[in-house]
Amino acid sequence: MPALFPDFEYDIFISYRKEDINLYFDENTYDGLLETHEVHDSLKGKLKCLIFIPVISRTYCDARSFAWEHEFRSFIELASADRFGLRVNLPNGNVASRVLPVRIHDLETGDVRLLEKQLGSVLRGIEFIYKEPGVNKPLTPEDDENRNLNRTKYAIQINRLANAIHEIIYGLRTESLSAENETGQHREIPDYAGNDVSARHNRKPAKQKTRKYLLWSLIVLVPAAVFFIYYPQMERKYTLKRLRSEDGRISVAVMPFQNLTNDTIWNIWEDGIQDNLISSLSNSEVLKVRRTLSVSGILRGRGLTNYASITPSIASNLSRRLDANVVICGSIKQDDAVIRLNAQLMDSRKEEVIRSFQIDGKEGNILPIIDSLSHMVRDFLIVSKMEKESSVEFKKYASTYSPLAYSYFMQGQKAFLNSDWPAAVKMYSASLNTDSSFLYPAIMLPFALRNNGMDASAKKACLEIYGKRDQMTIQQRLWINYTYAVFFETTFEAIKCIRQLLTIDDQVPILYNGLVINYLKLNDWDQAISTGEKLLEIYNKWDIKTESVWTYTNLGIAYHESGKYKEERALYRKAEEQFPDDWLLTQRQAILSLSEGDTVHANQLTVKYAKLCEERSQPESAILTGIASIYYAAHSFDKADKYYRKALSLKPENPVLLNNLAYFLIDSERNINEGLHLVDKALDLSPDNYLLLYSKGLGLHKLGRNREALSFLQRSDSLKPYYNHELQIKLDEVKKSLDSPE
Repeated sequence: MPALFPDFEYDIFISYRKEDINLYFDENTYDGLLETHEVHDSLKGKLKCLIFIPVISRTYCDARSFAWEHEFRSFIELASADRFGLRVNLPNGNVASRVLPVRIHDLETGDVRLLEKQLGSVLRGIEFIYKEPGVNKPLTPEDDENRNLNRTKYAIQINRLANAIHEIIYGLRTESLSAENETGQHREIPDYAGNDVSARHNRKPAKQKTRKYLLWSLIVLVPAAVFFIYYPQMERKYTLKRLRSEDGRISVAVMPFQNLTNDTIWNIWEDGIQDNLISSLSNSEVLKVRRTLSVSGILRGRGLTNYASITPSIASNLSRRLDANVVICGSIKQDDAVIRLNAQLMDSRKEEVIRSFQIDGKEGNILPIIDSLSHMVRDFLIVSKMEKESSVEFKKYASTYSPLAYSYFMQGQKAFLNSDWPAAVKMYSASLNTDSSFLYPAIMLPFALRNNGMDASAKKACLEIYGKRDQMTIQQRLWINYTYAVFFETTFEAIKCIRQLLTIDDQVPILYNGLVINYLKLNDWDQAISTGEKLLEIYNKWDIKTESVWTYTNLGIAYHESGKYKEERALYRKAEEQFPDDWLLTQRQAILSLSEGDTVHANQLTVKYAKLCEERSQPESAILTGIASIYYAAHSFDKADKYYRKALSLKPENPVLLNNLAYFLIDSERNINEGLHLVDKALDLSPDNYLLLYSKGLGLHKLGRNREALSFLQRSDSLKPYYNHELQIKLDEVKKSLDSPE
C-alpha cells in the first residue's frame, strides 16, 4: 500500500532499541533489518517517511546503537533534505518537528542534551511514563492514573499521540497543496483514510515485556486512532435510515457468538452472549429484535450447529429471511486471563459492516463484560436513529453514546432555534451533566447563556471547554477556537476560525450561518449576501428545508441594507412557506413594507407581529420596543419615538428602556440633548453598563465634545463583555478627530 504522498515509502516509521522487546510481527526473516546490513541499501528507502517516532527509553540515547545511528540520525538527515524539511507549519500557526518522540522513561540530563542536540530544539513529545516513589516505568493500560505521579492515563496519551500525528499530516498536506497552487500544477493526493500508516515492525522476540503494550499501541492503535480523528463523522456517517422497518424501528437479528478461545468451556457463552444481547436490545422501543427462538430455529433448520461455520455472508442471508435489516455477529477470544468480546453490526442486505465493538475484561467477570457490550451496541443504535431525526445544522458534529444526553441536546437545540434561551440553557446543561464529553452542547451552552443575558456564566463555560482543547481533534479544536474568538477576541478572528473549518468540510450549513452573522456585525453586506446565498444553495442541493428562520432573516438584513428590496421580498416569500407565523420573519417583512411605502401592509404585519409576541408570552414593554424598532429601521422616526416612549412609560426606571429611547434620539440626531439626559438617568441606575457608556460617548461625539466622548467610549470598551465592532469604529473615529489639527 503506498504512503500518503507518492514519493514517500511509508507514512510513519517507529524506531526503538530491540534488546527488551517481546514482539513478533513478521515471519519474513529475509526482510528484517539487522545491524550487519548496509543501512543505505536496506534502510534508506524505509526511512523515506513522513513522520519518525522514536520510542525514547533509557537505552535509546546511545550514540553507538543501531537505532540511534542508522534510524534516528539518518532520518533527521534525510528529512532535512527532502521537499518538506524537518519542520512543519501546523494549521494553528505553530511549528512542529517530523520527529515525534514518545518517552517511556524519565531520562538523565545527559540523554536529554544529546537528544536536543540532534533535534536542534527543545525535547517535546508524548509521555508514556508511570511514576511512583522509586518507580519509573512505561505506562500501560492497567496503570491507575490516580496513583501515577504524572496523572497521565494510557488511553488519553494514545489520543494525544494520534492528534499530534494528525496535525503533522495535515500540515504536510497543506504545504503540498500550497506548493502545487504556486506552481500552477495539480496532482491528486491519495485519500488519507485509504492508506495504511506504515511502521517498521519486523522484529524478533526477546525475553522481556516492558514495552509490549506501548509498542503494540503505537503500531496498531495509532493508525486506527488517526483514522477516526481525521474523519470525526465516520462513526455514524453510515445511514441507518434505509435499515428501518415500516413502523420506523430498526430490525435486528443477533447471531450466536463464535468461541475462538480453543477452550470448550466457553462454548456455553456462544448462546449466552447472544441471549443477553437480545434481552438488552429488546428493552428499547426504537429497536425490533428477533427473539432467540427465531434465530435458533432457522439455524437448526439449516443444520448450522457449529457456529464457527456461520460466515458474515451466511449471517446476513439468515437475517434477511428473518426480515432483519441489521445483523450482529461476534466472537470470544482469550489471552491468558483476559477475555475479549468482539461484535460487528452489519447491513444484512449489503453485507457491509456498520460499526465494530470490542471490550476486554477478566476471565471470571464475564457477565459485566456482556452487559457493557450490550449497552454499547444498544446505545449506538438508539443514538443513530435519533441523529437521523435531528437537525442537519449540527448532526455532523454531534457525537455521544448516551441516548439521554442526545435527547437533552436535541431539546436544547430546538429551544435555541426558537430563541427560548432559558430552556436552551437548561437542556444543554442537562446533556452535559449526562455526558460531560459531549462536545456540541458544550459549544452551544456559552451562546445560550449569553443570549439569556448571563455574560459571566457564558464566559466561564467558554473557558471550561477551551481548557480541554488539547485533548480533542483538530476539527473539534477549531470549533472551540471559534467559540473562544466570539467571546474573547474579535469578529475578524471568529471569521478566520470558520474559514478554517470550511477548508475541512465546506458543506456545513451552520458554518455559513455563523459567517453571515459575523459579516452582519461588520456591516459587510456584500460578503453577508454571497455567504447567505451559498447557504441556501446547499439546502436547495440537498432538497431539504432550512432549520431556522435566521437563514432567511439574516440574508434579508443584508439585502435590505444594500437596497436590494426586490431580492429581499422574494426571499421572504420563500421563507413564509416554511415559517408562516414566525415573529422575527414578520418583523422583517413589516420593515420592508414600510421602507417600500406600503403602510397598509406594514400596519397589518405590525399587528400580526404584536400578536405573535403575545403568544410567546413576551412582556408588553418588549413588544412595544419591537414595534418601535420596526419603525426605526424603516426611518419612520415619529412612530419609532412614539413606541419607545410608550414602552418606557410602563417601566420608567428601567435602564434598558431608558437607553433604547436615548440611543434612538442620539443616533437619529432627533434630540441629542434629551438623549444624553436619559442616559445620565440610566447611568445613575447602572453606572457600569457598557451600552449606556457607549450611548453617552456617542452623544458627546455628535455634539463635538470629543475629549469627553473618548473618556466614556474608553470606559465602555474596558467594560464590554465581547468585541463590539460599532464601538471599535467609534473609538477609532474619536481618536482620529483628536489627533487631527484644529
